[in-house]
Amino acid sequence: MPRPLTVAAAQLGPIADDEPRASAVARMIALMEKAHRRGVELVVFPEAALTAFFPHWYMEDQAAIDRYFETEMPSAETQPLFDKARELGIAFHLGYAEIDGEHRYNTAILVGPDGTIVSKYRKVHLPGYRENEPWRPFQNLEKRYFERGNLGFPVVDALGGRVGLCICNDRRWPEVWRILGLQNAELVLLGYNTPQHDPASPAIDHLQDFHNHLSLQAGAYQNGTYVVATAKAGLEEGCEMIGGSCIVAPTGEIIAVASTRGDELVVADIDLDRCKEIRSNIFNFTAHRQPDLYTAIAEPMTAARPAPVPAK
Repeated sequence: MPRPLTVAAAQLGPIADDEPRASAVARMIALMEKAHRRGVELVVFPEAALTAFFPHWYMEDQAAIDRYFETEMPSAETQPLFDKARELGIAFHLGYAEIDGEHRYNTAILVGPDGTIVSKYRKVHLPGYRENEPWRPFQNLEKRYFERGNLGFPVVDALGGRVGLCICNDRRWPEVWRILGLQNAELVLLGYNTPQHDPASPAIDHLQDFHNHLSLQAGAYQNGTYVVATAKAGLEEGCEMIGGSCIVAPTGEIIAVASTRGDELVVADIDLDRCKEIRSNIFNFTAHRQPDLYTAIAEPMTAARPAPVPAK
C-alpha cells in the first residue's frame, strides 16, 4: 500500500548579522506559502535558520552570544511561522540555537501540521574547536557555544511514517544513520551550514558539495530511508556556504536538488513504502547484521589504535 508524501527542502540564502528574526521568519513564510501552492505537506528549513551562523566568529561576551539563542519556542518572533503552518496545514522542520536553563544547544524540531512540536533533537557531533584561531578567515566554534546534545537520536511516528532528525555534521557519521535506521526511520530531516572553504584542509575545498551529497546518499541507501537535507547557503558575513539542498531516495538517488545558493524550494513526491525495497533485501538488518562483531564501534577512542601487524 503506497504511503505518498510531498516534501520540500526550503533552502535559505545568507542571513546578515543585523537581519532581524522577523525578516528571516517572513522569508520562511514566503517559502511555506509557495510550498502550499505546490501541494507540499512537509517543509524542511535549515540548521540555525533564524540568524546568521554565529559560530563562524569569535565572541567572549556571553550576552552578545545569547542574542543568537532562543529561550522559548515558539517565541513572539517565531509564532507567525507556527500560525502559518497551522493555517496551511503544513508540517515543518526548524533548526535554531536553544537556551535551556544554563545549557545551550544546537537544536532542531519537527512541528506537525497543527502547529504543535512533535519531536526535538539536539546536535551531538559538534565540529570545530573551543578557542579562537585568528589565522583562520572565519571560525568553527560550535564546541565553544554549544553543549553536546542530550536527547539521543529520536525517531517518532509522524506524517504517516517514522521520522528522525539530525543536524549538519551528524550526517558525516555513519553511526548516526545506523541508530536512526535501527529505529526504522523512513524519513530523516536535517539542516546544515557548511562552508565552501576549509582553512585546515583547503585541498579538498572543491569536494565540499560532493562530500555533502556522498554522506546523505550513503546514509539513505545503507539504512533504506528518505532524506530531506536543507542548506543555509551563499556568502554570509564573509563565509561562503555551499547549497546543494536535496531530497534523497532510499536507493541513494538524489531525486531533487537546489540549483542556486539563495532562497529556493526543492520539492519531491515520495512514497514511504519504498523503504521496504532496501530493508527487505540487501540491508535486511535482521538477516544480515553481525552486531556481536561491531563492539569496537562503541568503545571510547582514548588513544590511536595500533596498526595491524602485516601477515607473514
